[in-house]
Amino acid sequence: MAGQDTLLNELADIVLKESASDLHLAEGRIPVIRVSGFLIPLAKYKAFAKEDMEAALAVLMPEVARKDFEAAKEANFAWSTASGMRFRCNAYLALGKRSLAMRLIPKEVRTFEELNLPPVLESFATKQQGFFLVVGPVGVGKSTTLAAMIETINRERLEHIITIEDPIEQLFVPKKSIIDQREVKLDTPDFHTALQGVFRQDADIVMIGEMRDLETISTAVTAAETGHLILSTLHTNTAAQTIDRIIDSFPADQQDQIRLQLSSSLLGIFSQRLVPKISGGLVPAVELLINTGAVANLIREKRTHEINSVIETGSEEGMIDLNRSLAELVRKGEITVENAFQYSANPKTLERML
Repeated sequence: MAGQDTLLNELADIVLKESASDLHLAEGRIPVIRVSGFLIPLAKYKAFAKEDMEAALAVLMPEVARKDFEAAKEANFAWSTASGMRFRCNAYLALGKRSLAMRLIPKEVRTFEELNLPPVLESFATKQQGFFLVVGPVGVGKSTTLAAMIETINRERLEHIITIEDPIEQLFVPKKSIIDQREVKLDTPDFHTALQGVFRQDADIVMIGEMRDLETISTAVTAAETGHLILSTLHTNTAAQTIDRIIDSFPADQQDQIRLQLSSSLLGIFSQRLVPKISGGLVPAVELLINTGAVANLIREKRTHEINSVIETGSEEGMIDLNRSLAELVRKGEITVENAFQYSANPKTLERML
């Protein structure tokens, strides 16, 4: 066990040294890291045997995660190294073999500027109430963007912030705000229960790590209507798709009601991708929908298919079109034309811009 602990800390140091985002371990496979989006096998290490993975999980997993893994065949948890690095981990079975995906969580909360994110995001961190979503596929930095928003509030506002996460990722140090970070299964049974609790906990701002079910979405929208600023994520690709996903998650007889609620409580939806840079590393390409009066009307009137057009023509109101973001990165020489097309949701429109 002690040997495995040393090995895991050694592999974690390699992740940091190589500026990797992830570490993958599995029975019958050598360790693999992900750098700038690409997987790189660590050839100097031998493949993990079954007993190696069992020993690794024994070192990494807290008791509650071990019970989850035994019951559900997978578990989410966080792990901190001897040197203070922190990883978000997911243990799972594949063909009956133990596997592990580990995502490095940056030690310092990075600013919007350091993350190459648009300054307009800071305006949402000044809001007193409403619903703001960060969306995109897995692994594009949604949690990192939310952390930058929380830290901006923490630096500038006297607020009570509650985060609900599975597991807790970024550890915040309270500055002007007071911050309570709650981990699902350790501090609360589930997202929905924790979210109901915020009504009795004198919270001003609530960050929900992920909206996974109807109850959580419903309670989050209600909280945004009743004086809270709600920040969360969804695994959707575009702003318009996000609104449809939220509405479609409700039974048909409740969809008109949720349209009304969303149209009044939504602040904006920020969608991001991480695109490989020509010089190495990754750079965000982004889309931002701001809930103007015109957008609210489209939501209420079941015309969400028109939202993309509103984003394309809404730059004066602060909206950002993904194709324009990609085209700008090409013009600056940061990404290739080929990658711009690969990450575009509408390549024909992008072609006209280039």
